Amino acid sequence: MPHPSDLESARTSEAASPRTLIQDVYQRLRADIISGELKPGTRLRAEHLKSIYNVSGATMREALGLLVSDALVIAREQRGFIVAPVSLEDLADITATRAMLEAHAVRMAIRQGDDEWEAELSGAFHRLSRAEERRAGATADDYWEACNKKFHEALVAGCQSQWTRHFLTILYRQSERYRRIARFNAPPDRDVHAEHVAIYEAAIARDEERAGEVIELHINSTLDVLRGLGEGVLAEEGYQLSPRIRA
Repeated sequence: MPHPSDLESARTSEAASPRTLIQDVYQRLRADIISGELKPGTRLRAEHLKSIYNVSGATMREALGLLVSDALVIAREQRGFIVAPVSLEDLADITATRAMLEAHAVRMAIRQGDDEWEAELSGAFHRLSRAEERRAGATADDYWEACNKKFHEALVAGCQSQWTRHFLTILYRQSERYRRIARFNAPPDRDVHAEHVAIYEAAIARDEERAGEVIELHINSTLDVLRGLGEGVLAEEGYQLSPRIRA
């Protein structure tokens, strides 16, 4: 049965252009994949999903094609689409590449960033800190994720390499599914806020070496959490299908 928010989205988008409709359903599908409502390995049938998301089959296929570009969906020749699988091996690859690249970008931002970069970083850190203080429930968790994303973007914004920032955006997106699982299964002694404080203080102090070290440790922490839980948690704990998605 369609979710009420989906029906409302469909009503308010009746006059929208085809491209706007595609972007809308793409964002909604992407959110359901990241949250685990669409589980890794799930078969995505356009004819089934179009009734859930209240769009045409053509619009649904276009949106699925965009998710293929994000590597969140896999297109199988003559067999439709599936949600991309998750694994510790995949996360290890993402983590190693992102840690190396983001540490480099932060060092470059410290060298190249101006007063405006510092001001934007301070603002992003303040919003993230407030989000961490009052985090509770799904809505707050989504807000925290948005603030966390803005903080990491602000960290590297001073880096003048557009390609470096572009690839970091891709890697950040690929780590989202794993990060959500790690947040809900983190050991009690992990203090994510303290990790963010260490990163912020090193960056504002223009300490390149320290900033690079703490950002690498921070990014690797998600992998450490999931390694401690084991491969099974990726299939069992983090990705339960919701009633409105289950086929």
